[in-house]
Amino acid sequence: MSEINKNKGVMLVLSSPSGAGKSSICKALLNLDKNLFLSISTTTRQKRPNEISGKDYNFVTEEEFKKQLKKNNFIEHAKVFGNFYGTDKFLVDNKINEGKDLLFDIDWQGAQQLREKMREDIVSVFILPPSKSELEQRLKNRGQDDDEVVKKRMDGASSEITHWAEYDYVIINKNLEESVNTVLGILKAERMKRIRQIGLGEFIRSINLDN
Repeated sequence: MSEINKNKGVMLVLSSPSGAGKSSICKALLNLDKNLFLSISTTTRQKRPNEISGKDYNFVTEEEFKKQLKKNNFIEHAKVFGNFYGTDKFLVDNKINEGKDLLFDIDWQGAQQLREKMREDIVSVFILPPSKSELEQRLKNRGQDDDEVVKKRMDGASSEITHWAEYDYVIINKNLEESVNTVLGILKAERMKRIRQIGLGEFIRSINLDN
């Protein structure tokens, strides 16, 4: 009897305004689901003290980023708060064709570009904060930005939130554990979609009782 060999990987996109808890959700997802891998973005921004190049991001100069952009190496790219971010298209193709799921921690611009190129592979989730005041408090509590940067991020959040309706799913992140479990549920359901089950047609033909 024919069997379904494997599933095509899911491209799970998470976006949110800065401070809504997206990074915390991403870290928890990666710890809980062993078939989910972080799509490591290439960026020109400064490395933070707790970050590791090649694990959190691929940190490059603006000159190197533009060279890669010219070679068409990115499936998506964007400029956010004065820094460039991009996703390596070869890494993406290899992973999803191996049946691995990729997690994208990107903004609405990057998500839009991914949808234009790989719509059937994308599952997008927008993360919202419980309130404006809670978002501002979270940004201040991080302790890595001064008041001017916090204000800039709050202004950016207002613009970012206007894109919520472009996403497949929207989650209000009141509780981290609940939000993580919700995203895991979405991922499990999306893996079972007909279009992702490679070999399903052949399997159906093999059990067709009319033959």
